[in-house]
Amino acid sequence: MTGRCGPGGSETAAPLDGPGSRGDGGDVSVAVSCPRCGGPVRPPDLMHSETRCVRCGPVSPLHVPEHIGAEIVASVVERILGTADPPRRRPAPLWCPWPLPPGWTMTGVAYAGDDRTGVRATAVACAGPAPLGGGPADLVFVAEEPGVGLGTRLAGLVGPDPGPEIADALTDPGPGHPEHVGQARIRAAGHPTPLWLVHSPTDRSAYAGEARGMWLHAIAWPASAGHLLAEDVELHDLAEWTPPELVYGAPSPYLHGRA
Repeated sequence: MTGRCGPGGSETAAPLDGPGSRGDGGDVSVAVSCPRCGGPVRPPDLMHSETRCVRCGPVSPLHVPEHIGAEIVASVVERILGTADPPRRRPAPLWCPWPLPPGWTMTGVAYAGDDRTGVRATAVACAGPAPLGGGPADLVFVAEEPGVGLGTRLAGLVGPDPGPEIADALTDPGPGHPEHVGQARIRAAGHPTPLWLVHSPTDRSAYAGEARGMWLHAIAWPASAGHLLAEDVELHDLAEWTPPELVYGAPSPYLHGRA
């Protein structure tokens, strides 16, 4: 997938096209779904000003490009910055581990929102060798405003926000106790950012916390891949700067409906 050349021959981001379609001249096929359940959504119409899911009601539609590459990331960043409302809030961060762990690649990007609400959530997927061996592993980082529900859906939690789970984790009895939960060691944009382990299904491990006034989720498959989050992971906001050295891999199945 290639971008388009702008003035002076420089490459510009290929635009994101509508749901389930591929346009000409570099347009990118994008799946649009409900962030809370993954089901189909209905666009605004004469009777409703918001996007709606039959099961969940009004939602911020989730947009997942079919492929991943530098031009796709650039298009999502352009969408994030172009729909931000500075008087109301700063642009949503697009958190990505940087540098990536050895052997890891970026495997997907997504955002939730529309022209009316702006981008209210973002997701970045990565994949690579599992830290304890035994095959591949996947990580997804989600930044979202309250009520979007993407992070909790990927984590396998009930409800749109992880608040109740974090409240339980804050009562953790501390190191040495058999019920000690522990935290992930994350730095977001250079700032220490505690993430608490939440009660996810056994096929994954999930952590949740807060960064830049938004929920921050980190979900790992398989569950043992969560050990990566104990290794001083540095998260960088791709909306501020996208490293040209980023390596891209096969599209993440977890952003495309597997979770």
